[in-house]
Amino acid sequence: MSSVLFTEHPTQDGHVIAEITLNAERSLNALTLEMIDEILPRLAEWQDDERVVAVLLDSAGEKAFCAGGDVVNLYKAIKGEGDPDFPERFFNHEYRLDYTLHTYPKPVICWGNGIVMGGGMGLLSASSHRVVTETSRLAMPEVTIGLYPDVGASWFLNRLPSGTGRFLAMTGSQINAPDAVHLGLADRAIASDQRDELAKKLTQAPWGEGEQTDTHGVVNRILRELEQTSQPVFAELEAPVYKFSPLIRELMDHDTIEQIVAAISAVKSDDKWFSKAQKTLAHGSPVSITLIDEQLKRAKHMSLAEVFQAELALSVQCCRHREFPEGVRALLVDKDGQPAWTYPDVGSVEASFIDELLTPPWANNPLEDLR
Repeated sequence: MSSVLFTEHPTQDGHVIAEITLNAERSLNALTLEMIDEILPRLAEWQDDERVVAVLLDSAGEKAFCAGGDVVNLYKAIKGEGDPDFPERFFNHEYRLDYTLHTYPKPVICWGNGIVMGGGMGLLSASSHRVVTETSRLAMPEVTIGLYPDVGASWFLNRLPSGTGRFLAMTGSQINAPDAVHLGLADRAIASDQRDELAKKLTQAPWGEGEQTDTHGVVNRILRELEQTSQPVFAELEAPVYKFSPLIRELMDHDTIEQIVAAISAVKSDDKWFSKAQKTLAHGSPVSITLIDEQLKRAKHMSLAEVFQAELALSVQCCRHREFPEGVRALLVDKDGQPAWTYPDVGSVEASFIDELLTPPWANNPLEDLR
């Protein structure tokens, strides 16, 4: 069976709701190059199809929308198993898909149920209508594998308040639905059992005729109604990022990355969410922590296209150095949980090494056509 399913649902007034279902439940719907290359041409086809009024992006299973990208095959390519050009091709196509969704003219409703991490965050963040549920767990945990938050995270993390984006990136912290909506990483919090009702309402809605039809408004009205009826489901959920936002602002307000790491580590807290953030930071890659800080600084005033161009160059460079494959080996391949990081702590990371990673590996960026 295909790892991506495409369905066209006819509406009552003669239009079509197009549905993309990530269908790799065993791998938590992790995004592969094959999946990306199936989705991109279908989006182009639907964009030109006047019958299609909206796209619904969801997944098979209840556990995860998408747990990330195909890092194991990236690892194999880096280690000489298979096509050495695979990493550049994978990131090139993945970022093209994300950029296509960011700039898509028709509504894209992403049903971000369950685990939404890494590449999954790229898809959710790029969609025009981002839905989370009471089971949603959003995160950019690349610090644990020697990488950095990509898939446009240099764009959306920089738009979070008061250092929150850098904190979440450095600690790989998970975000639930109330926090996702509060931070602007999601638009609607809707109960997970309303998924079928959403599909039903989309097909029953009056979509009108002609280019003047406000299709985004139609989607908004449907989601607003479902969100209002879902409120009791979220009433008891804490919002840890919101709870700790004053502290996070204080901790991130230091002059160097060493001072920031020391400040976070020094906090005495019995809170499970914050303690997990400290633990992840302590065991994360010093190169990643330093790289996250520098990349977010450099990307602060970049356009969306420039962000994806910069991330492609950086991701390709990360595949040419040992930190990323070592992190994948320890966490996902050998699973010994003992990565031998290049540097023992952030204070030891050489500026020249970070500069090397941030230097494009080619004269012409493969994504330079993005505008």
